[in-house]
Amino acid sequence: MVDIYEEISNSLLIGNAEKTDSLVREALGKMYPAEMILEQGLVGGIKKMEEKFQSMSMFVPEALMSARALNIGLENLRPYLKRKNGYKCTAILGTVEGDYHDIGKNLVKIYISTLEIKVIDLGVDVSKEEFVEAVRKYNAKLVLISALLTTTLREMELVIKELEKEGLRNRVTIFVGGLPVTESYAQSIGADYFTQDGLELRDFLGKNLDRLLKDK
Repeated sequence: MVDIYEEISNSLLIGNAEKTDSLVREALGKMYPAEMILEQGLVGGIKKMEEKFQSMSMFVPEALMSARALNIGLENLRPYLKRKNGYKCTAILGTVEGDYHDIGKNLVKIYISTLEIKVIDLGVDVSKEEFVEAVRKYNAKLVLISALLTTTLREMELVIKELEKEGLRNRVTIFVGGLPVTESYAQSIGADYFTQDGLELRDFLGKNLDRLLKDK
């Protein structure tokens, strides 16, 4: 028998936003834990989608349909994943210039929003100047940079160089992530940390946020 988490995962995989919406609401109504709906349902579907995308058995239009289903599911879950206390710091989040993918970014946002972190989502196709402006405007301590295309990886380095140029680099901790990003690449461009996905990032920040803030 297919459980509701698998149903959510499968509906997201095929890009059925209406069914994903209905199933997430049903699960919440039956008191399934929001974290489990997120991790086993929505994230499970996204992992399947990434595997198909990497193997070239899914293409961009289908991935965009899955992204729409994901966004609807996340909106339903958002009120149930609220932080319990006040904010300790602000994080700037965005996908680099020339890259319009937001699936991974949106998952990161929903995960770390459950911590004591105020998240400023700059969206997609974010220029290095926009990252810098946001760090100044919001006095951000964390900068989370995403890229999905190998052709836009270079933009991550340009963001870091722009922060250095404007004298802001030492004020922030920089995380990079996305499908083509690796630990060695993150180190080569001067990022502080690389994480595989939103879950890993949330767990790391949950354990180390106080230390990171103290260091800055």
